[in-house]
Amino acid sequence: MIEGFTVHLYNSTTDSVAADPHGGLLFTDQSGVVHRAVVPVRAFPIDAADEGVSLVGSEGHELAWIARLSEVDTSSRKLIAAELARREFMPVIERLEAVSTFGTPSTWSVVTDRGQTRFVLKGEEDIRRLRNRALLITDSHGVTYHVVDLLALDRTSRRLLDRFL
Repeated sequence: MIEGFTVHLYNSTTDSVAADPHGGLLFTDQSGVVHRAVVPVRAFPIDAADEGVSLVGSEGHELAWIARLSEVDTSSRKLIAAELARREFMPVIERLEAVSTFGTPSTWSVVTDRGQTRFVLKGEEDIRRLRNRALLITDSHGVTYHVVDLLALDRTSRRLLDRFL
């Protein structure tokens, strides 16, 4: 605990999240104190997206811990989810169309849940395996792409990826 500062579990009967006029988030705690410029941060953004969300104040201190996002009141949950989606831009790769070379760096043409795109993979170390056959692929600009399930991809996509794994 930081002196003069305590973190509490989010209580949907006494705590609330609202939008300020500038598009930021306001958090009102159980004491009625309003915190401005609040940022939600997931503890486990890929493996347990509904679990473990921290509400962090403008000075970087945790204000509240949400054990399960599904337990937060509907209006607060929608605001928190929208802010998380804005902050956690991570397109999902649905199909690989082409790879310029099987060495690195290489240019990848892919179809994502947000449309078709191309990116440069600097090195094989930029492909990270996760549990449950998932992958994270980080391009040369730092954008991270998510492959939810390697085996769910079509045969051509899996063959292209196999050359890098």
